[in-house]
Amino acid sequence: MVGLETVDSASAAQKERGSEGFGELFAAVRSRLGLVVLLLVLAGLAWWVTVNQMAGMDAGPGTDLGALGWFIGVWVVMMAAMMFPSVAPTVALYARMTRLRSPMRPLLFAAAYLVVWAAVGLISYGLFEVGKTWFGPQLAWTAGGRWVAAAVLAMAAVYELTPLKNVCLGKCRSPLGFLLGNWRDGEIGAVEMGAKHAAWCVGCCWALMAALFALGVMSLVWMAVVAALITLEKTIPRRRPVVWGTTAVLLVLAVMVAVAPHSVPGLVVPGGAGASTMATMR
Repeated sequence: MVGLETVDSASAAQKERGSEGFGELFAAVRSRLGLVVLLLVLAGLAWWVTVNQMAGMDAGPGTDLGALGWFIGVWVVMMAAMMFPSVAPTVALYARMTRLRSPMRPLLFAAAYLVVWAAVGLISYGLFEVGKTWFGPQLAWTAGGRWVAAAVLAMAAVYELTPLKNVCLGKCRSPLGFLLGNWRDGEIGAVEMGAKHAAWCVGCCWALMAALFALGVMSLVWMAVVAALITLEKTIPRRRPVVWGTTAVLLVLAVMVAVAPHSVPGLVVPGGAGASTMATMR
């Protein structure tokens, strides 16, 4: 009888531990899913804001970027819309790993991620303005602008197949590997990790962002296309077919922009019938 009671007690304890384990697992899944949903909702809101801010501003390649403050504000919203879906798994895993320490750390991680992309926007703005000041007439669409846009697209296609792109994409596609290899404790650590993850993301995506400028940075159509390519590259299990697919898309666009720009769906050709004039915001 004593033996049976011991077995029953052990069985009950095992069931209790199993129940607690399932409870913890369910809580972790619910917490992670909740953060992913939050990031996707924020991305959706960013898309909504972007649509309202950029409606009617697409004048194709070389569209005026407006005042610096206005552009950076729009750029940050764009990055939230384009990047949050692909960075959500990393932030959610980080939240799971820090759930007993601080619920603020995942938000600091995401905020630092956006700050790095804001810096990229600032650099892009500076390069754009310098290029317009120094080579304005030569970069007009009827002069060399068309060929510059095609060359940028071709360069972006080539970069897809480089070792640097492969390394950076690998970091972006492995949330656990990145977090374990770069772990820092505390709120400062969350900021450092978010910034470092963004740096790898910039290394992975800068050429695609350059392609967006070549197609029209104020174009909602091309913004959506580039965002889709970024998300697919970072999330699809087999990355090689996606990378080669992205390369093919960019090469086709480069040839079409150079040879027959009016035949490119969604491309507003500067000076064409579909071009719109962006309001001056300086």
